[in-house]
Amino acid sequence: MKDEIHPRYVECTVTCGCGNSFTTRSTRPRIAVEICSACHPFYTGQQKFVDTAGRIEKYMRRFGQRRATPKAGAAKED
Repeated sequence: MKDEIHPRYVECTVTCGCGNSFTTRSTRPRIAVEICSACHPFYTGQQKFVDTAGRIEKYMRRFGQRRATPKAGAAKED
């Protein structure tokens, strides 16, 4: 095998957006993640909604208020 072609496998610090951090090994010295096992709903059993830039409200404004109503002059044809 050739020498010096493989990346270095170093100790890595993983930091979550919730503030949790842990140490593992990787080819990168630092990794930043948004959700970890300490704050992920699957592991914690708690539901957490993350609404980025009001997407839920925007959806409800566009599609949430509409309801299927029959038109006044429409009659069923058999």
